[in-house]
Amino acid sequence: MDDSRGRDTAPGRGTLSLPAPPVGGGARREVTGRLLRRYPVSIALLAPFALLVLPMAVVNQNPQTGFILRLVGLALLGSASVETLGLIFGSPDPQWRRGLRDANAQYPRLHLVARLVAVTSIVANLAGAYTGRGTIVSQLSGTVPDSTVGAVASLFSGWGALGFALLVASHVGGHLALSRLYGWLAALTAAQALLAVMTAISAPLFGFVFFVAAAGAVCGVFRLRYLVVGVLVVFLLWPTMFDYRNSIREARGVEVTSGSTAVDRLRLDRQIGAVAGYDVPVDLDQPGFTDHLRYGVVPRALDPDRPPVSTGQQINRYLGGTTTSAFTFLALGNIWFFEGPVGVVVFYAVWAAVVVLLLRWRGAPGPARLSLLCFVLADPLLWSATYPDASISFIQHVVSAVPVFLVLWLTRRRPDPGWSRVGPGAAGRLRRPAGALP
Repeated sequence: MDDSRGRDTAPGRGTLSLPAPPVGGGARREVTGRLLRRYPVSIALLAPFALLVLPMAVVNQNPQTGFILRLVGLALLGSASVETLGLIFGSPDPQWRRGLRDANAQYPRLHLVARLVAVTSIVANLAGAYTGRGTIVSQLSGTVPDSTVGAVASLFSGWGALGFALLVASHVGGHLALSRLYGWLAALTAAQALLAVMTAISAPLFGFVFFVAAAGAVCGVFRLRYLVVGVLVVFLLWPTMFDYRNSIREARGVEVTSGSTAVDRLRLDRQIGAVAGYDVPVDLDQPGFTDHLRYGVVPRALDPDRPPVSTGQQINRYLGGTTTSAFTFLALGNIWFFEGPVGVVVFYAVWAAVVVLLLRWRGAPGPARLSLLCFVLADPLLWSATYPDASISFIQHVVSAVPVFLVLWLTRRRPDPGWSRVGPGAAGRLRRPAGALP
């Protein structure tokens, strides 16, 4: 996927060198990269089921295994059909990597902005958790702590994904070495791990890790074997993390169910299979279009009296529980629960169309489109997200990123009007005006 041989230097820092033709492992990575760019949503959808959900269902002989396969098939029908249709109208540019470099190399302040966004994200998240936002206590109470610091921190919602996207854009644009990119990603992940300790909630950490893996694979900054090793490490560390998380909850006065083990929490096949026993679609007065605008566009500082959105609590109450706990059927199961089979197909078809446009519309994506792609993968398409809450989060994150997009646009290097393009994307496809010096 990512081959560092023959990597081009940044503009103005040396001579551009073309990558050597891929052979052996490089050829396999190129094939994998092309497959990811052709079917990004389908692969991101299928990966967690193929690695975790379906193996656990088969090993434990889950009677709902066929139902889970049916759900995955409906979702793939929506995403793969749109992605295949996109190939009919135009395949990804074989020089996509070069186009990606050119699209991001014209932002000389990109690396500075990416670092500022990443640092701001870390500080804002930690400050918000310190004031009590997003903790297990506030989740159980269903309240948002009244704090000026927390309100300000919420304005930077989603900047972790934004920082990741801009760092990747900085790397592919030639502004940031791969080793430094990995260092920044380690810092962002470490901040999420610290947040898990402060909030006693581990789901955001795992969601961030899987998002980084999916987005990094699509953008070509991770090799497949690195992702496989990462998944194995997560499996090995999970029992220790589970016990440590429970000890933190107990220290804060939160009752922990002794009958639920670390292995039980990995039985995601039971979690999604539980939706099979209900007549769908189910209406629980979930957020509508107006709620998406109210919660997604208007900051809480301007609308402090609105209650927090928690579809997981609504589902838990519908199942006979209380609002002091939340339950979801994972993203795919929630969509089935609220929208039915047609809704599953339409949901993944629509988001597949969005991703295809972000990746291919008018050439390879620049930093803004890469950021939007990351928001899609981190919110509505994250397999562990809560539907439809994740759609509201997507709107919130896009609105929060608008000032950053504006700064990048204002500092973009404008092309010389004397030069004209003769083809899409590459720097070597610019036509020199008559009489210009070589």
